[in-house]
Formats: sequence, structure tokens, C-alpha cells
Amino acid sequence: MTTGRASRRPTRQQQAVADILGQSADFASAQALHGRLREAGETVGLATVYRALQAMADAGQVDVLRTDDGEAVYRACEPGHHHHLVCRTCGRTVEVEGPAVETWTDRVAAEHGFIDVTHTLEIFGTCADCARGASAS
Repeated sequence: MTTGRASRRPTRQQQAVADILGQSADFASAQALHGRLREAGETVGLATVYRALQAMADAGQVDVLRTDDGEAVYRACEPGHHHHLVCRTCGRTVEVEGPAVETWTDRVAAEHGFIDVTHTLEIFGTCADCARGASAS
């Protein structure tokens, strides 16, 4: 894990956070991850979990989303730029590429004289499984 400084080995606690993130494909809050770590017998403080997640986010190792109530949730991510489809009901998340979004972003930035532009895009909806479950009720 890198933090902008010289690369160094992650601490035992940082590695434990990375390991627990890697065990799930869903987004989870720092508090939920902390709970999972404690259940697994790890002695990692909540502040350490937050610091590890921030360092991993800065290094591009985790995706960070904001929930409707503003809470940050985290998930180990695939390398490279991508976007997400997120189910509002179950939290299922699918990584997707968006070449049309990339083209549009570059064009709008150039039209307004912006350079070194970055962006994030999350699309929220209801996945097919949850939609089927809702219609069966």
C-alpha cells in the first residue's frame, strides 16, 4: 500500500482491513468492516480502519461511494477507471466502463478550457433480483 510517500509494507492492521475488504464484492462502511474484523478476532481500532481505508482510496485500491445519508462506503476495486451500477435495495454493485461518458467529459472540459480533469459516476437503481422480489410481494 502506498500513501504518496516511499512505498512500504502495510502494517498487520492495514493488511487485515485489505483482507476483509477482499472477502466481499459489496460496499461496506468503515464501522461494518471494523465489526467484521472484531468478529474475526482482529484487534484493530476504528480510527485505524478509517486511516487504512483512506490510504487505500488515495492509492486507488478501493472504490468509495457516498450513500443517500452521506456515509462513505468502501469496496476493493478493479484497477483502471470505471463506473458503477448500484442496487438501492441490496447494494449489489457492478463495475462498468463508459466510453461515451469519457468522450463527453473530455469534450466538455476542453470546451471550457479545463485540463487534468477527473470524474466519478455512480448509477443507482434496482437490480433484476430485487425487482423480481418486489413484484412477487
